[in-house]
Amino acid sequence: MTAETVPDGQGHFGPYGGRFVPEALIAALDELTAAYAAARAEPGFTDELDRLLRTYVGRPTPLTDAARLTAHAGGARILLKREDLAHTGSHKLNNALGQALLAKRMGKTRIIAETGAGQHGVATATACAYLGLECVVYMGEEDTVRQALNVARMRMLGASVVAVKTGTRTLKDAITEAMRDWVTNVASTHYVIGSVMGPHPFPALVRDFQRVIGDEARTQLRELTGRLPDAVVACVGGGSNAMGIFTAFVPDAAVGLVGCEAGGAGVEGALHAATLASGRPGVLHGMRTYLLQDPDGQTLPTHSVSAGLDYPGVGPEHAWLHDTGRATYRSVTDGQAMEALRLLAHTEGILCAIETAHAVHGAVELARELGPDQIVLICLSGRGDKDMDTAARWFDLL
Repeated sequence: MTAETVPDGQGHFGPYGGRFVPEALIAALDELTAAYAAARAEPGFTDELDRLLRTYVGRPTPLTDAARLTAHAGGARILLKREDLAHTGSHKLNNALGQALLAKRMGKTRIIAETGAGQHGVATATACAYLGLECVVYMGEEDTVRQALNVARMRMLGASVVAVKTGTRTLKDAITEAMRDWVTNVASTHYVIGSVMGPHPFPALVRDFQRVIGDEARTQLRELTGRLPDAVVACVGGGSNAMGIFTAFVPDAAVGLVGCEAGGAGVEGALHAATLASGRPGVLHGMRTYLLQDPDGQTLPTHSVSAGLDYPGVGPEHAWLHDTGRATYRSVTDGQAMEALRLLAHTEGILCAIETAHAVHGAVELARELGPDQIVLICLSGRGDKDMDTAARWFDLL
């Protein structure tokens, strides 16, 4: 099996992916798989989604030449794929809108979602408001505090936000509660999973809705530079923005794919969320993938200054790309990410999300390693309005 042909018919990316769910969800997943296959083959569905991506989401998002950041790095030319300029402020609406349209086609009237940093929650609430669907978003209690602005945005859009008070009270526990809701209300409800994770068909379905990022970037790069980049860099938690931009370049062996995980306080300790750096294969949230777990297979607590990367697993296609060597993954600490956040603001006048800042740090390092005459493309996955309270406290700005 090659990277270009995954997943197989059962949703396996090599040994990863698949379905590990209660029996009550098998029929719903089969229904979703069939509905998605039918929708992709129907011009009416694809044309409507393309229209909304252009007229509502604001696609194509621009490609920005980061000249001052490039000069600071002193190496390769750095370009930014500006998902922060999409409606709602991140790449998340590409997938949320696609899944909401699919759910409406399936006759579902109620949408649930999980969220960490709140951007997927906001995107799902936005799609539901636009399409007239009920929306419930599960969010870890800790994340509702550090991302209070996005909680307010979701509620303003008409969504119910449920603060999850179990476990670590972060993204892992929000996903668990959303899964429980779906099992109970599967007849009327569709679960809009926000990343390239979960049981088949979600990892491939979310990737497909997000691949517009890479398809656009590929065309824009050829128009701007006349060639493909030497490396593509993106942050990785579950990994949807990364798969969205990587997918268009996977067949191009000369293009390096680099994911940047949350190194937290350092991967040598316990306070991080660098799954591919420190994890091993296991099962969580309906999929087999790399997980941070103890010797008995119990999922470990995680830490990241970024709520959106604070997850003990990773999408199964990332696990496959890691094992095959098609992509490499680096760990970026909290401190490195926050300094990159400030660096991008000072050099380019762009306030990016803390999640995205992990990729900025990784890309600056990579640019120095590659040297002049090379091109590094960053997926600038989201804007940083939601993180200004954290940044203000981190840098003592108030």
